[in-house]
Amino acid sequence: MKNQLLSSHFKLHFVVFIYGFTAILGKLIILPAAQLVWYRMLIAVITFYFFLRLKKTDLSISREHFLKLFGIGIIVAIHWITFFGAIKISNVSVTLGCLATTTLFTSLLEPFFFRKRINAVEVIIGLLIILGLYMIFRFETRYSDGVIVALISAFLAGLFTVINKKMVLNHKASVIGFYEMTGGLAGISIYLLIVGWGDSPLSIPSPTDFVYLLILGIICTAYAFAIQVDVMKHLSAYLVALTINLEPVYGIVMAYFLFGETEHMTGGFYFGTMIILVSVLGFPLYHYYLKKRRKKRVNKT
Repeated sequence: MKNQLLSSHFKLHFVVFIYGFTAILGKLIILPAAQLVWYRMLIAVITFYFFLRLKKTDLSISREHFLKLFGIGIIVAIHWITFFGAIKISNVSVTLGCLATTTLFTSLLEPFFFRKRINAVEVIIGLLIILGLYMIFRFETRYSDGVIVALISAFLAGLFTVINKKMVLNHKASVIGFYEMTGGLAGISIYLLIVGWGDSPLSIPSPTDFVYLLILGIICTAYAFAIQVDVMKHLSAYLVALTINLEPVYGIVMAYFLFGETEHMTGGFYFGTMIILVSVLGFPLYHYYLKKRRKKRVNKT
């Protein structure tokens, strides 16, 4: 059991590093957010399909679970559209800083879905996150639209993380990923057809964008998504969302060196972001401290 937990933690942190690069790709790809996500999901669906066929995995699921996974896929699609949309109307640093609030939304949603009591420590962390957001809003008013869109994306990320916690108990991560990506792809396709009004709603990506999309779809989506869902067999939805909050650390640092002046923010932004990150990263340390104290008490008795 300990080896499984250690392995799950290691896999999750590796996935978070990959997610940190996702925002960089979103900045580099010039396609509009909805089209970017359409290509990302198309590549992910194809990747999942060939992987499942290679492994001879049974794709049969009940109609009820199919509809649920399809719906979750649409939530994932909207989350990604708002995520990349926020990057394009603000920048990588602002979007990733606000995405850390996924922890706050997860702490409120998980008790509702799993009928658990709200943890007081999680509420305190949530309040600290709100304080950090206040600092970002106060000092980066020029990016207020991006902050709002990024917060919507964070809420959706918390929502599908919690719902997936239930689904992972019934199906393999790769099967869940395949049907969710298919659902998201179908949802975006309908949206683009309506928006396109009969004309071609999709732009053909440039050769450079196509390479970035392959990396985004295969490595940063299909591979990372399947691993994230799989580790939830051993880790709580809150802990997964909490660890994913390391994504801003990797992403903001990479963006700072890759994009230069466009990612240079005010001191208030970095102070607010630090409040958010210290809050979410302090949670596992707090739990480790509690477990250590309990173990000492048990040993004494």
